Amino acid sequence: MKIKSITLILAVLFAGGCSKEKSLTLSDSVLMDKIRGGWAGQIIGCTYGGPTEFKFKGITIPPEYDIPWYDDYIRTTFEKRAGLYDDIYMDICHMETIDKYGLEAPVDTFARAFAHADYKLWHANQIARYQILRGTMPPASGHWINNPHADDIDFQIQADFIGLMCPGMPETAARYSWKLGHIMNYGDGVYGGAYVAALYSLAFVYDDMERIVTEALQAIPAGSRYHRCISNTITLWKKYPDNWLKTWEELETLHGNEDIGCGYGVDHPYNIDAALNSAYVVMGLLYGEGDFFKTMDISTRCGQDSDCNPATACGILGTMLGYDKIGEQWTRGMAQVENDKFPFTESTLLQVYEMSFRHAGEMIRKNGGRIKGSSAEIILQTPTPLPLEQSFSGLYPVERIHIGKEFGQEGITMKFHGTGFIFHGTMKRGKTGKEDYTALFDIYLNGKKMELFDMPCDFIQRRYDIFHKYGLPEDDYTVEIRWKNYEKPYSLLLKDFIYYSDTPRTTATKEADSSGRTRKVQHP
Repeated sequence: MKIKSITLILAVLFAGGCSKEKSLTLSDSVLMDKIRGGWAGQIIGCTYGGPTEFKFKGITIPPEYDIPWYDDYIRTTFEKRAGLYDDIYMDICHMETIDKYGLEAPVDTFARAFAHADYKLWHANQIARYQILRGTMPPASGHWINNPHADDIDFQIQADFIGLMCPGMPETAARYSWKLGHIMNYGDGVYGGAYVAALYSLAFVYDDMERIVTEALQAIPAGSRYHRCISNTITLWKKYPDNWLKTWEELETLHGNEDIGCGYGVDHPYNIDAALNSAYVVMGLLYGEGDFFKTMDISTRCGQDSDCNPATACGILGTMLGYDKIGEQWTRGMAQVENDKFPFTESTLLQVYEMSFRHAGEMIRKNGGRIKGSSAEIILQTPTPLPLEQSFSGLYPVERIHIGKEFGQEGITMKFHGTGFIFHGTMKRGKTGKEDYTALFDIYLNGKKMELFDMPCDFIQRRYDIFHKYGLPEDDYTVEIRWKNYEKPYSLLLKDFIYYSDTPRTTATKEADSSGRTRKVQHP
């Protein structure tokens, strides 16, 4: 059953004159209720999906798999597994930056605050942090030439705050996302955050979820892979309105093997790609039919990044419904944590609500609206497409070679024919190793030194992949890594070696990987 279109809340007014600008008036209490609903939805959805995160890769979570919930669950997670909430504490980091330096703070200010934070990061976020700490600033820190994870979900899971401070202003939300998203992502990775921010923005205005997911897509250029994936999701929902599993299956066929840069995801069931995980968010919103649990459960059972996806879906729905309509079964645990500083931040959730409310007021005024007594008049916007960006242009994976071996003083040597490569792996410091040790490596290509690079053992500052290089002339190559300051008990774990061509392969066979799953292997 589709949700019928009802224009929200208090009034839709029309400004005088020929322009007839649409506006929406929300009382302070309604605006705050929706902002609280957005934050609560994120926390509840993330907590619910936490136990399943990346345990179901390329498969759905079956109905017989019991996902737990109890009244003290959020409090317990805060105390024992605070790192689960990376979806939220990164949002808060950006909000604290706005509070200190204003809405128009330069992107480098946001980048430095993000890079110097104490929380742990992964994928595109961690690569960006590593680069920023060494002087490479945005947009270079997120560009796919420098960041193999440019299309990953990273910005998508930290753009919620943008939509919450842009009620009814999806164009502004998308443009602000474009500014911040290039800290850690490019192309589809930026579009993921821009789309999510636009969804939140429109959730203040409409209670028709089909309209929200469709109108928000206007912010994404039609020529992008991301737009194609989300458009396919909406089309499949219309084709199979009562069968989300069928939609999931067809999306998996269409988009389940599109990873190019991520060392975890190339030719592997693991998928942290922004487009496909956004599709799971949209599936939860559409098939959930406005029901909080159903939305959360479907976006979780789609698998892959199954804590982030329900966090996003429930945050958007929570914004549409407002806190008071989420359901006491789910919000009961929120009061237990609202007065505590949120993990890795300087703010409590109560302060976060107030920050969002204050930033929303500033954004409303900045975009032609007015604050009148205890209400806000918002000039409504229609999103327009962002510029078209395509990561990994002309780059096609040829083969993923699983190594799974630790190397020391002997170094690493690999041979390949192609145009680029990734050494996917990490530093290992052993039981007696020190966290402050930084390994130094020279990398050689066909006997000529390319560059010197470092790999800290410190988890916060670590280099996420060992090394990558794109854009080589198509040729035969021997690539070597030589350890300059080798010490025991440290080692370099090479998980996989992936190499690329500038020509797509036209046929594919399936081979079993080390886990027994099949993977596509491209052949000329």
